[in-house]
Amino acid sequence: MSSGIARRWARVAGILHVVTPLEAAAVLTAGVAAGTINAIVGSGSLLTFPTLLAIGLPPITANVSNTIGLVPGGVSGTIGYRRELQGQRERLVSLGITGLLGGTTGAVLLLALPPTAFEVVVPFLVLFATGITAVQPALTRRLEHIRARPAHDNPVVVLAVFFTAIYGGYFGAGQGVILLALLLVLVNDDPQRLNGLKNAVILGVNAIAALLFALVAPVDWLAVVLLAVGSIVGGQLGATVGRRLSPTALRVAIVVLGTAVGLRLLLLP
Repeated sequence: MSSGIARRWARVAGILHVVTPLEAAAVLTAGVAAGTINAIVGSGSLLTFPTLLAIGLPPITANVSNTIGLVPGGVSGTIGYRRELQGQRERLVSLGITGLLGGTTGAVLLLALPPTAFEVVVPFLVLFATGITAVQPALTRRLEHIRARPAHDNPVVVLAVFFTAIYGGYFGAGQGVILLALLLVLVNDDPQRLNGLKNAVILGVNAIAALLFALVAPVDWLAVVLLAVGSIVGGQLGATVGRRLSPTALRVAIVVLGTAVGLRLLLLP
């Protein structure tokens, strides 16, 4: 097989994409920023995904590589919140399994449906999550009958996690904002503990989707490595900052970032 044919096959497989040092630095920096944002609130993919598109990756390859590359950052951010995860074993098991099932479903949908299938609804999902976060104090008082039930045994919470995980496995931008907003409204617990739970559940969602993508989808492994290194650093930075935020500051961060993400998705050409 000639070298030219080999290079064409490599491009189809998504394993060969030459980048300049400046492009590599941009992906690495985006990874750091995304890892930081994901540990605090979520939606770091809104930085990394466009960066991968900008260096020339096709949309599916960019989406797949982005999901795989940010998994190590998710590990880093979850470890950073390990103290907040203590005493949440039952939640982690139940909602973690739910997230794995939803993430698998979303990943399969990405491979089976056109890339633009969820394009119309995504901004409204993020803006909806932002809205319920903004009115969370008033909303939680009306939902005490739901919040009183343990999260791992609460069908409303389980369904919320499942459908968020489907979206996360499919695309994932804003997934953290959506899930954290729902947990804050539906689960009666300290916001920082719920943020740690959010990080752990999303890690499972992204990990199962990443595994499937690595087996059957085109992956740019250089982009994956750059994102992984950057997001590991960012995960630790995000956990350090995020754990110091008061409940009010955390809610404000969700509202501000969620609004920016939703409007950006809505206004993209």
